Amino acid sequence: MAQRRARKRSADPERSLRARFSGIVQMDEDMHYNKVEDVVGSHVEDAVTFWAQSISRNKDIMKIGCSLSEVCPHANSVFGNLDPKKIYGGLFSEDKCWYRCKVLKIISDEKCLVRYIDYGNTEILNRSDIVEIPLDLQFSSVAKKYRLWGLQIPSGQEVTQFDQGRTFLGSLIFEKEIKMRIKATYQDGTVIAQAEYGSVDIGEEVAKKGFAEKCKLTSSTNTCEEKKSDPGQLVLRNLKSPIPSWGHRSNQSAFTRPKGRLSGRMTLDLKNENDAGNHVTFPKENLAVGDFNLGSNVSLAKIKQDQKLIEENERLKTEKEVLLESYKVLESKVEQTAQELQQEKATTMDLTKHLESTLKTHVGTRMENLAAKVEILKEIRRVNISVRFGNDLSDAMQVLDEECFTTPASLPELERIWAEYSLAQENIQTCENVSEGNILIAKRNEVQQKLNMAVEVFILEVDELPLNKRLKTLQAFDLSVEESRTSEDTISSLDEILEKTESSVCKELEISLVEQGDADKEIILNTYSQVLQKIRSEERLIAAIQSKYEDSIEFKKQIIECLNKNPNVDHLLSIKKTLKNLKARLRWKLVEKNNLEESDDYDGSEIEKIKQEIAQLRNSVFQEIYREQEEYEKLNSLVQKWFPELPLLYPEIGLLKYMNSGGLLTMSLERDLLDAEPMKELSSKRPLVCSEVNGQIILLKGYSVDVDTEARVIQRAAAYHRAWRKAKEESGLLPLIFLFLCKSDPMAYLMVPYYPRANLSAVQASVPLTSEEALKVMKGVAQGLHTLHKADIIHGSLHQNNVFALNREQGIVGDFDFTKSVEPDYFPKWLHLFTFSSAVYEDFSFSTFLLTFYCLSSSFLTSSQRASVNMVIGDLSLISPELKMGKPASPSSDLYAYGCLLLWLSVQNQKFETNEDGIPKVDQFHLDHNVKSLLYSLIYCRSSMTAEQVLNAECFLVPKGKSTPNPEKDTEYTQYKEKEELKMENLDKYKEKTRNDEANSD
Repeated sequence: MAQRRARKRSADPERSLRARFSGIVQMDEDMHYNKVEDVVGSHVEDAVTFWAQSISRNKDIMKIGCSLSEVCPHANSVFGNLDPKKIYGGLFSEDKCWYRCKVLKIISDEKCLVRYIDYGNTEILNRSDIVEIPLDLQFSSVAKKYRLWGLQIPSGQEVTQFDQGRTFLGSLIFEKEIKMRIKATYQDGTVIAQAEYGSVDIGEEVAKKGFAEKCKLTSSTNTCEEKKSDPGQLVLRNLKSPIPSWGHRSNQSAFTRPKGRLSGRMTLDLKNENDAGNHVTFPKENLAVGDFNLGSNVSLAKIKQDQKLIEENERLKTEKEVLLESYKVLESKVEQTAQELQQEKATTMDLTKHLESTLKTHVGTRMENLAAKVEILKEIRRVNISVRFGNDLSDAMQVLDEECFTTPASLPELERIWAEYSLAQENIQTCENVSEGNILIAKRNEVQQKLNMAVEVFILEVDELPLNKRLKTLQAFDLSVEESRTSEDTISSLDEILEKTESSVCKELEISLVEQGDADKEIILNTYSQVLQKIRSEERLIAAIQSKYEDSIEFKKQIIECLNKNPNVDHLLSIKKTLKNLKARLRWKLVEKNNLEESDDYDGSEIEKIKQEIAQLRNSVFQEIYREQEEYEKLNSLVQKWFPELPLLYPEIGLLKYMNSGGLLTMSLERDLLDAEPMKELSSKRPLVCSEVNGQIILLKGYSVDVDTEARVIQRAAAYHRAWRKAKEESGLLPLIFLFLCKSDPMAYLMVPYYPRANLSAVQASVPLTSEEALKVMKGVAQGLHTLHKADIIHGSLHQNNVFALNREQGIVGDFDFTKSVEPDYFPKWLHLFTFSSAVYEDFSFSTFLLTFYCLSSSFLTSSQRASVNMVIGDLSLISPELKMGKPASPSSDLYAYGCLLLWLSVQNQKFETNEDGIPKVDQFHLDHNVKSLLYSLIYCRSSMTAEQVLNAECFLVPKGKSTPNPEKDTEYTQYKEKEELKMENLDKYKEKTRNDEANSD
């Protein structure tokens, strides 16, 4: 943008503004034919039209800028009707500097379209950015509008070609010194000229590229037609001036005949001839065809098209009237149907209430009678257990004696060898010496052969045993199963259920009322106990045999592939070699691109080609990294099951590091391989950059590490990653993609997904969550805390900036600083004496100030202390009382922060009251009973509360009725979403345009 040129301030502010411009020379409007003027291009409108500034007026531009910078900040903003002929001061949005402008169009009450008259470009400004300027700045524009002589935009040109033509012309004239040979001037001031840059004829270059075409020739002269969208009067310097030399070439096919002719000879208007010198002014409608053909641009096809549009419009109006009439009829029918429906609804409601009352009394009586009978039966079962057996007890004894199972003969030997094999594997895993490891491997292989033979013998023996049949028999005689003698058939109605249950209970009661002697009862009970023990023992034996059988089958299946065969790491080494080559090529291309961009011979097409190659190489690098991770995972599985010696035998592949990081660490990824954009607004605590990997927007978090910190970061990130991997999307945690270490700097980088404007702070600042949305989101957050706590991980810094509401319904917990510990370093022990004491400070914001001041001003703060600045929402602190007292973070402190976040989402912008310990008071708010109950448990009674209990809280489990829609909220959110999507679309277009400009300009 030409406005970015350096400007100088005047040394003497006391001098009058008019005196400053005493040296500015107005452009002489009386420009003669072929007069040469040196100008600098400042703005391009299309492939043949641009704005430029005379080089002789460079100092004037500097003086104007200095004066505007002094006057405009103190000037009054415009109000009322704006004068399109008047010159104002406008605040340019890109550099926030003031420039002279004229109002072209009123867009709305608050916005206007203006043109910066000293540069030619336009912009939509708020009225507040437009001010009045003094009279001594009310002079003609420095920039002038030029049009390439002998050229016009082809009719029917596509938008893409139009933009390319504009960009191409910009690359030839923008901020370059060019010579303009004046040919003619329109009445509106547009200058027709031949433009030259050195030995290059700019018009000829534009025509060569096909972005413009030569003007249409008439049969009688060599003059050409200049087409303008807004005609007017044309001032010609010399009617006999020749067309450009390249206009006489033989390519006559590019010329077309005029679409219309004007009758009569040209009538000259000589009214202002004395003032105009050689200028001859005449209206376009009086131009003769033979002298300067400016025929009508409206073709017969265009007229027919307009006529069709008029007819179509009339047809649509008729259809609209018919549809409106139909709509009124339908509306009347809908109202009538609604009234009938309301009457039916009232009748149904009355009938339902009557049936509910009757059914409640009837079912209640039957249920009371049935419950009494069940209680009697339960007591009889407890006292007289023999009633449950009958003849089944003697049958069970007979079955147990005749077909009793014993331990297979091969099982003890199999278990002994299996234990020996497991010990051999553990010895190999802990071995750190290769020579000793080879001895252990050979011993393991021998045991493996023995185990394989023992497994075969065991499988053959078990195959001969009827295990399933025997197990079903035992289960049939399992007398400990307390089942009511009710039918398990599906019953379709409540009456049938009650009838069947009553029948079964009554039948058992009849049998139970038969009295037996005490001696008989004693014998039966002893026998029952013995039978039950035998059944349980045999069931456990069968279960153990079946389990060992399944393990043996799996072992046999896999050992066939593994016996006498070492795992091959050649594939992984091949991938690493390919990666090394790809990364070297990528780095070379990056250097080549940088050299081209910094060279004097800037070639846009060549750089664009290199950028495409770089993008392809980056994609290939990541594809190979994913293949490498897959190969690592295969080897990791082999280490866990069969070959624990792999890390010892092949230390160069870094398998142990991969395993210790839970599959998160990669040694092949490096910071300079990414096309990263710094995220300055998010980099207050650590370097953050944004990039794109395989179509996914990611954030790269940088951690400064030393030898000890590096190991801790890997260990803690691995623990977090393992916790996430068990449930993945259901874990409620932000996933970690990669962890890698920088080779040149002591930095560790963590790659995570980027969810722009999705954290709670941003969501609540734009379109706050409804109560239903908040509960959905916070249930996901509770799941995330449950996942962490179950893995013995304490988050320690849960706050509004690292909790995300994806699509306003899925809540996930963000990661935390893996370099920090959960030690109690949030505050020095004396700070709690001053913080959050409502007894000392009635205004809670003052205590918040103390907290913020301490955390920001103390240079010796730890990462946890810096994180505590985020642990405040307005006047609400998310830090639990025990942390303020210097105690370590715990699951309880995580739940306190969770409870405060839930309270904040529930009450929105209402003011908080706290007690002397800084704990918020919940009673003051009108909340759902279940939500308030959960808040009490989280904030006041945390000692017995867990994240799993939070998940099972009533407010998350009780099914909610369909909430009443809020049209205003829905409309607000929809508008916000559309606005954000439009921003992203415009950003993409801007980036694309920037890339095109870079490719086509020096």
